[in-house]
Amino acid sequence: MRLFHPRSSQAQQFRNFIFGVEDSLVSTVGVLSGVAFADVPRSIIFITGIVVIFVEAFSMGVGSYLSERSGAEFLLRKESSSIASIPAAFLMFAGYFFAGFVPLLPYMILPVAAAFPVSIASSILALFLLGVWSGSVSRTRIFRSGLRMAVLGGLAILIGMGVGAFMKAVV
Repeated sequence: MRLFHPRSSQAQQFRNFIFGVEDSLVSTVGVLSGVAFADVPRSIIFITGIVVIFVEAFSMGVGSYLSERSGAEFLLRKESSSIASIPAAFLMFAGYFFAGFVPLLPYMILPVAAAFPVSIASSILALFLLGVWSGSVSRTRIFRSGLRMAVLGGLAILIGMGVGAFMKAVV
């Protein structure tokens, strides 16, 4: 059983960190873009961002812990140690938490109209750089990895903007 092989553990931690950062950038900028596109006050955008970052970082960390432990128990067919799942869960939490401030920071320092495009652009750039770094670490095509991360994350941003526009029109 190679479940707890050192390379497997490194891959698990790498995967959780990438997932946490990517999900934070996409989810946070998607939510903030949707809320900002709905033309709400800056204070509401800020509160929404803080709530999303804190709740989702904790939720993603707990989800990582529970899913990694459940996966180990599935493979081993017995209860596994909870200790092995903690580093990956912490990386998921930390990645999500800190990356969430990339799309939120422009709303903290700029007027909403200026923060909106800066938040989106900085998040897409961060996604691209995350993909480049991931490709570099995994020794795959760096530019393709960065582009894939930025494009797929950009689609989520468009969904957030679309939902925000729709809700603005409905409400």
